[in-house]
Amino acid sequence: MTQNYIFPTQADLDKVDLSWGRYLFPSLHPEGWKIIAAAVIIIALLDGLRMGVAHLFDMPLPSFWWLGIPFLVFAFYFFRNPDRVTPDGDNLIIAPADGIVSNIKPVVPPKELGLGDKPMTRVSIFMSVFNVHVNRSPVSGVVDKLHYRPGKFISVAEKDSEDNERQEIAIIANNGVKIGVIQIAGLVARRIYCPLQIGQKLKAGEIFGMIRFGSRLDVFLPEGVYPQVKLGQVAVAGETILADMGTMTKQSKTETIENNTAQKEERKGRK
Repeated sequence: MTQNYIFPTQADLDKVDLSWGRYLFPSLHPEGWKIIAAAVIIIALLDGLRMGVAHLFDMPLPSFWWLGIPFLVFAFYFFRNPDRVTPDGDNLIIAPADGIVSNIKPVVPPKELGLGDKPMTRVSIFMSVFNVHVNRSPVSGVVDKLHYRPGKFISVAEKDSEDNERQEIAIIANNGVKIGVIQIAGLVARRIYCPLQIGQKLKAGEIFGMIRFGSRLDVFLPEGVYPQVKLGQVAVAGETILADMGTMTKQSKTETIENNTAQKEERKGRK
């Protein structure tokens, strides 16, 4: 049955920000403020030391702010956290990261996520240092499993290596289907930020973490769900629709939910 579309009111239209400030001065992720504050303190201390040395030896020395200001501008750009509007729908799987869809292939998911031992369609999104690095939940649901793996400095642009630092996350969506998400740190730096806790509730498009300086996000799609993005497509975190679970057959959806229920009962039995 088709639902009637409700058109926005004038009050809704007035809330839409069309100003140039939205593009030039987006909000920052809290992790960015920490880096910027630390950088300002370090630069100020070094410049104070420079002025002391210059006065002591009566010789001009260039200010450290000539180097510091470009870094601060880059830090502001890197840690930007622009507003996003997430499409509605419990069956939708939304892109968790900004970047380029770099790979779509069947892969056996990590056993720690409890997604089974059969290959699942994995959609990979590569984030360069120029992308927004804030990560957003692909579905509304509850965090079911978390597993962290330390790793090495290896490029994530083209490898399927298991050697990279990664944070593995399983989320049970509101429709009962489990989704796997993996944050993978890359070559430039290894710093994954993910404060999630098991049992925590998430909304689709809600910020759950970030990765610093070049990385990748993988999403494992449930059986019977096919990607709606193409290789090379630019994905926007919290907005781009990766897939629609409405395409799942009734049988595959029932089997997935029953498997999730069986795993929960098994964990309760162990306790």
